Amino acid sequence: MPEGVGEVLLHACCAPCSSAIVEWMVQHGVRPTIFYYNPNIFPREEYDTRKNESKRHAESLGLSWLDGDYDHDHWRCAVSGLEDAPERGQRCAECFAMRLMATAGQARAMGITWFATTLASSRWKRLDQIERAGLLAEQAVPGTRFWAQNWRKGGLQERRNELLRHYAFYNQQYCGCEFSFRSDAQVCQHKPWELIEPT
Repeated sequence: MPEGVGEVLLHACCAPCSSAIVEWMVQHGVRPTIFYYNPNIFPREEYDTRKNESKRHAESLGLSWLDGDYDHDHWRCAVSGLEDAPERGQRCAECFAMRLMATAGQARAMGITWFATTLASSRWKRLDQIERAGLLAEQAVPGTRFWAQNWRKGGLQERRNELLRHYAFYNQQYCGCEFSFRSDAQVCQHKPWELIEPT
């Protein structure tokens, strides 16, 4: 943990990935403000489901929660030409950069120096891409600092699974974007929203 951190703007990709990180921060004297900015998620119904779970989690802990704009068209422009890139490839790098740039800008607007992301808790994401995106955002937004940490270690992955069951979170089955859906490690030929079980 960086020395002197008391407050952080935490970019949250979803409630399950946020839960153990938020708990750890609070236990270590850090108060996170949750920033839900994920214009990559598709379709809108999936986005709203994940957003509502993130908000429910934050409110249950008495934490501040912010809703970033859902501008999927803007995100599609950001990854244009990378639709067929492999998962963990350049499309993901561009997606992380867009989301963490917005997080850094929000942190500066709120007067919060440190920002972090729960993306680094997923074993399906490349930590080097996330760290690079965070450091680029830090450089682009003066007065901000990116807290780079591997949130998979220290028992947090196991705690995440415990909290997922405790809160009965909706647990998504794909990253979020329409290009990331996988079935048996192969690219699925169906649109992801056609495969989501109705709730």
